[in-house]
Amino acid sequence: MEEERLKSILASLLFAAGEPVSLARLAAVFDDLPRAAVQKALAAMAAEYRAENRGIVIDEVAGGYQMRTPKDHASYVRKLLAARPPRLSRPLMETVAIIAYRQPITRPEIEQLRGVDTGGVLETLLERRLVKIAGRKDAPGRPMLYETTDEFLELFGLKNLEGLPDLSEFREIERAVEQTTTGPVEGIETHPEDAVAVDPALSDEVGSSSAGEEPDEPGPGTSDDNKNKTSH
Repeated sequence: MEEERLKSILASLLFAAGEPVSLARLAAVFDDLPRAAVQKALAAMAAEYRAENRGIVIDEVAGGYQMRTPKDHASYVRKLLAARPPRLSRPLMETVAIIAYRQPITRPEIEQLRGVDTGGVLETLLERRLVKIAGRKDAPGRPMLYETTDEFLELFGLKNLEGLPDLSEFREIERAVEQTTTGPVEGIETHPEDAVAVDPALSDEVGSSSAGEEPDEPGPGTSDDNKNKTSH
């Protein structure tokens, strides 16, 4: 098959899928092409789209390939859609960040780090499919283990967990997440460096607390944080 023909078909597949599609699934569409040829064509397409400053880019996200809008087009896309996407509150951000860096992790371990009950927060993250139950820990009580999902990687524009940022970047990340936008073709405007915000208790590498900041929503340890247990 001619390379340009292959690229054209791949563009149609990615557009129709909307979600990240693995290389294996894409290669399975073609009976007479090796996986390496499909991967080479995808890489060439991604380079061409960026070099030509097109309105669509092809990124590797959550273990697959996806069509997304460039980061600097996000404000225009939001105006067209006339709505801001739902954002993650501070308790949700802190909890999903702890899970991302410490997974698999149990609820008691999360609560020890955050210092508050996280039952309602975990329930919300499960409903949004950002985390999942990964079995039970071999410990007294057999507590459930939690880990992040492919939807988590897609939401934050991460190819895999190796793309998680350093803990020192969290202050900028927390502000950058405000710009997150979603959609099957529109994609997410954040990149790996715009991934998640985290509680300073996660690591001694974080030298300062967020106590001096004015969060959009009440921070951990307040009565509002516990309201997540019953209202979502």
